[in-house]
Amino acid sequence: MPLEAVEARRLYRQVADQLRALIDGGEYPVGSRLPTERELAEQLKVSRPTVREALIALEVEGRVRIRVGSGIYVIEPTAPAFAVPATGIIEGPFELLRAREFIEGAIAGEAARLATPEDVARIDAALAAMAAADDPSESMMVHDRAFHIAVAGCLGNAVLMRVVGELFDQRLNPYFTQLANYFENPESWRTAYAEHEEIRRAIVARDSGRAQGAMRDHLARSQSRFAQSFGAETPAPRVRSRSG
Repeated sequence: MPLEAVEARRLYRQVADQLRALIDGGEYPVGSRLPTERELAEQLKVSRPTVREALIALEVEGRVRIRVGSGIYVIEPTAPAFAVPATGIIEGPFELLRAREFIEGAIAGEAARLATPEDVARIDAALAAMAAADDPSESMMVHDRAFHIAVAGCLGNAVLMRVVGELFDQRLNPYFTQLANYFENPESWRTAYAEHEEIRRAIVARDSGRAQGAMRDHLARSQSRFAQSFGAETPAPRVRSRSG
């Protein structure tokens, strides 16, 4: 069964489905190594982040094991590491971050225009709590969430605050959590904290364009932090073409 270029929405699920079918069909037996992210992206004509989301999905399902610096290996099917919804629909980490970049960027721009001293005090309280928390940790996540909601709160719109909170909570989904396990560390959290400080400075300066750019930059950089390779660039044997 050859790989085929995929299209339409939720590409990472289509990639995961194709790879799972190849594994089930014996193209990649237990113990074998899959092609690298680059190889898969080239063959499927999708981005490497899409491939990475698909590989994480298969790891969550207990079909592969990611060994950073070595590659992605097929394993005996095991119980999923997380409870996947019966629908099988979980938003991909990069899809979520791109949505947040668009929505929260616009919110931050308005926050710079509308923020009151009380709003800034709430932002400062969240930042102070983040600075005091261990990183990475559950408490850091709680305070990070409070920061983003405090920025949205500057607009005085409960719907936007709820939307921002719900989008942030999506990072607790199994795929996002598994990806974070590989790429989040104290250094990445310190960098993220500095980005939060820049958002705060732009809001206090009442510079709408700067605030919007700082928020979008923060969330784009979050995507970049998760877009690192798993490290193995020596390809496994290529999947057979249609011509055999």
